Amino acid sequence: MNTKTESNITSMSFEEALAQLENIVDRLERGDTLLEESIRIYERGEALKKHCEKLLQKAESKVEKIQLNSNGLPEGLTPINES
Repeated sequence: MNTKTESNITSMSFEEALAQLENIVDRLERGDTLLEESIRIYERGEALKKHCEKLLQKAESKVEKIQLNSNGLPEGLTPINES
């Protein structure tokens, strides 16, 4: 994958990347593309998948849960991956 394509992907939102990834999966499942084209779009799909995973991990790290005190009132925030 070339640098221009990679920078194009890294500038996409999660929704844009996911839509393109779904389109690639549909095309590959149909099986109506030539071998070279299939390889090219498969590689792009891999890059899109990695980008989506990265964005999801970033979002998960921002999600927080509210800690309540003994009276049931909000006391603070804790990252969701901590108990």
